[in-house]
Amino acid sequence: MAHVPSRAVAEEVVQDTWVGVLNGIERFEGRSALRTWIFGILLNIARTRGKREKRTLPFSSLRRRAEEGRDEPAVDPDRFQGRRDDAPGAWASPPAEWLEPERKLATDEARDTLLAAIAGLPPRQRDVIVLRDIQGYTAEEARNALDISETNQRVLLHRARSKVRAELEEKLDKESHNV
Repeated sequence: MAHVPSRAVAEEVVQDTWVGVLNGIERFEGRSALRTWIFGILLNIARTRGKREKRTLPFSSLRRRAEEGRDEPAVDPDRFQGRRDDAPGAWASPPAEWLEPERKLATDEARDTLLAAIAGLPPRQRDVIVLRDIQGYTAEEARNALDISETNQRVLLHRARSKVRAELEEKLDKESHNV
C-alpha cells in the first residue's frame, strides 16, 4: 500500500508477486532468507506498478518529494540551542513527555496518524521503517531486501522514526491542549 494508490492495485501486486515466486523459485539460491527474497520481489513489483499508476494521475494531484530526504535534518534544528547559548547543541525544546502514552497510542486516531505519517515519508525512508518497525525485519534483512548499505539503512531509519515521532508528538500535544 505504501507504493500503490489503492487496495485493489495492492492486491494485484500481491498476486503478481506470488506468480513471480512460483516462476522463479528454481532460481532462489538461499543467499538470504526466503521471506527477504519474496519481499524483494514484492517491493520491485510494487515500485514498478506504483510508478506506472502515478503516470495516470492528473498533474494537479502530484506532490514533489525528495527521493530519500537527504538534504533535510532528521529533527528541526530550531529545537537545539545555538552556539551562543549555554549548552550549544543541547535540546532547546526537548521532546514532550507523553502522559499515559500507551493509552493515547492505542486509539484508532493515533494509529491513523502513525500510518499517515509513514505513508507521507519519502519512499526509501518509508521502505526501511515498514520493514524494520512494522514487518519486524532485522537490520541485515532490511538491507538485503532494499540492497542498501548498513550506514544508509541506519540513517534512513533514524530520519523516518524522527519524522513519525514528530507527527505523533504534534498530535498528542494538540490532544493534551484540548483536554
